[in-house]
Amino acid sequence: MISSNDFRTGVSIELDGSVWKVVEFLHVKPGKGSAFVRTKLKNAQTGSVIEKTFRAGETVPQATIEKSVMQHTYKEGEQFVFMDMETYEESRLNADQIGDRVKYLKEGMEASVVRWNDQIIEVELPNSIVLEVTETDPGVKGDTATGGTKPAIVETGAQVMVPLFISIGERIKIDTRNDSYLGRET
Repeated sequence: MISSNDFRTGVSIELDGSVWKVVEFLHVKPGKGSAFVRTKLKNAQTGSVIEKTFRAGETVPQATIEKSVMQHTYKEGEQFVFMDMETYEESRLNADQIGDRVKYLKEGMEASVVRWNDQIIEVELPNSIVLEVTETDPGVKGDTATGGTKPAIVETGAQVMVPLFISIGERIKIDTRNDSYLGRET
């Protein structure tokens, strides 16, 4: 059990039979009446966000989640096969279990798999990855870093906006959290 006074961003709690992550919290002490904690919670399975208010000191069950590092070994049909790096056991996941970051998943890539009650609820990719550009409009001499952006397709099929000087075959670093270009890689 965890007290609502101990809520912090990223804490996982069990509520109504599912796992919720605290996205925002605010301890409020009104001049009249008792204190309370206003929170914004994100459902780990569905991604929906709700606002909920708890009394100060109210206890709720803390979700016991397990994180393990797994490697994406290959794709078979519509399923992605992951191998546990410690036990060498394989797990098969669908694209909807992985979420929208599936567009950056590459064979051999390691990811953190989050489980709750032996059920996979989230796959966390690294915050930044390096991928090769496979399609983009050709760069023209004189294009600069501040001159604008153009769409580029990387080796996993994801589309990212890149500066005009980036050309096919270059390796670029991408922030997987907001799909942004971070820079060239050598």
